[in-house]
Amino acid sequence: MRVQKISMLAVAGAALALSLTACGGGGSDHASDSASPSSAASSTATSTTRPSSSASASAPAPASASASASGQGTTHATPAGTAKKSGVSCTNQINYAGDPRSNAEINSIGEQTGHCPAPEKGNKPSGTPKKPGVSCTNQINYAGDPRSNAEINSIGEDTGYCPPVQH
Repeated sequence: MRVQKISMLAVAGAALALSLTACGGGGSDHASDSASPSSAASSTATSTTRPSSSASASAPAPASASASASGQGTTHATPAGTAKKSGVSCTNQINYAGDPRSNAEINSIGEQTGHCPAPEKGNKPSGTPKKPGVSCTNQINYAGDPRSNAEINSIGEDTGYCPPVQH
């Protein structure tokens, strides 16, 4: 019966350590945060070779690690920005014209936080101001540019500036 309890503790501890490791890597940049799950795993793994008295002594280590890990989620501030609408990407919800970040980066932030980030105003985009009602490819000769007309025109629509010709 004692061996069975120790085995169950080892399995439970390993599962806890793996779940903490998976959760601990979600944006934490502190080495001590990522070290606590692995130290919990090593103390649990070594408890299988010790008598039951030391196995029960090492049992609080995973519990304290899980307590500190659960505290991580409550200390984060509420994300700034507009709440993301379900099924709608941030770039289709808010006008990010002039934002220096890519649409993929903006949408990823929205998916991860549940809030669309506030538009950032970078430097004035390079290129020619786009004329209203005229596509960039009809305004500038893009012969030799490796990008598709759709990509070039999208940049113009998104930023209000036709991008410079790339060769």
